[in-house]
Amino acid sequence: MTIYYGWVIVAVGGMVGGVGLGAMYSLSVFLQPMSEAMGWSRAGISTAALLNWLGMGVGSLLWGALSDRFGTRVVVLSGGVLLGAGLVSASQASTLGQFQLLFGVLVGLAVGSFYAPMIATTTRWFTKHRSLAVSLVSAGLATGAMTAGPVTRWMIVSFGWRTAMLIIGDVAWLLVIPAAFLVRNAPAQVGATATTLASAEDSPLTVAQALRTPQFAAIALTHFACCAAHSGPIFHMVTNAMDHGVPAMAAASILSVAGLAALSGRILCGLIADSIGAKRTLLAGLAIQAVAVSLYLVTRELPTFYLVALVFGFAYGGVMPLYAVLIREYFGARIMGTTFGAAAFISTLGMALGPWAGGWLYDAFGSYFWLFVGSFGIGLGAVAIAFTFRPPAEALAALGRAEAATSA
Repeated sequence: MTIYYGWVIVAVGGMVGGVGLGAMYSLSVFLQPMSEAMGWSRAGISTAALLNWLGMGVGSLLWGALSDRFGTRVVVLSGGVLLGAGLVSASQASTLGQFQLLFGVLVGLAVGSFYAPMIATTTRWFTKHRSLAVSLVSAGLATGAMTAGPVTRWMIVSFGWRTAMLIIGDVAWLLVIPAAFLVRNAPAQVGATATTLASAEDSPLTVAQALRTPQFAAIALTHFACCAAHSGPIFHMVTNAMDHGVPAMAAASILSVAGLAALSGRILCGLIADSIGAKRTLLAGLAIQAVAVSLYLVTRELPTFYLVALVFGFAYGGVMPLYAVLIREYFGARIMGTTFGAAAFISTLGMALGPWAGGWLYDAFGSYFWLFVGSFGIGLGAVAIAFTFRPPAEALAALGRAEAATSA
């Protein structure tokens, strides 16, 4: 029995993305032991996380464009080398500034080489089951983020923070670099039906034209609002529960429950999107996400925190892969890396904004009340923007008429 090679691409994308995102998320576990060992402030170390997201956003844009031009294999290979180098060198940093540059900037840029390029490549390999394939790649990223914490904690306890970070860098080299050689461009023809579908939905727009369209603006702004709505509640989920008297270990388990729900949401929403369409699935998921965030305003007991985490995690996990599917439907495979990279860059600004805004609001008002109110409002805004999405064929036809009128 021959396995369709597209599923190998899915496995590689999930693995390399999981390694990269897991390395980024491991910083939260390094925070306390590094602060004690080096005398660096927690705010200073946390700045590296902000730089991670900004670096990942810029990297998604740059690496996505490079993957369209030179192929995804070269991009993932380069990112794997850079990821290991950033982690290994950061493990030897002697000053906070060095650490922020090496871990914050280099690691963030490296992870950007996995996310947008591998998602774009995955969409090129599939016509049927495209939403599921993209969701499985995204699930790999979520798995890496979930498993990074306990593994990193064990290594820190066993070997110290420097050795633990050094090992993570070496493992990144050992896993990502060989996997990069498995990445292939999608074949020009995968059967007559697939070729017909691909040519029918490919867009004649250039990158510059695509990025100026109302359709791209709507998708990118929805992605930004979605991330801004859920990033703050995710980051402050544990401390919010502890503020309401939940024990520390139990509060930490709430985040794990949300992570497991997000993993299942990615897969199930991918299956649903293949059946009813990405836009409908996205609208439903965004609405559920907004409602779930509002429930934190009245959540006080541990069982209720678990229940809300299940709903919230399923929603925010389920919607994330769908933006790539929508970009593919609107703008086709030819410029997918660049257009999705640009949308991912905008979304990471929302991911960086939420945690910072939540901390600022807590310091200003003494609670997370306004964080959840603001996140709920932004979440509703994401739903409203998503309602403006027009069907791809109709949108592209309108763009064609506008181009013709301009040229005339």
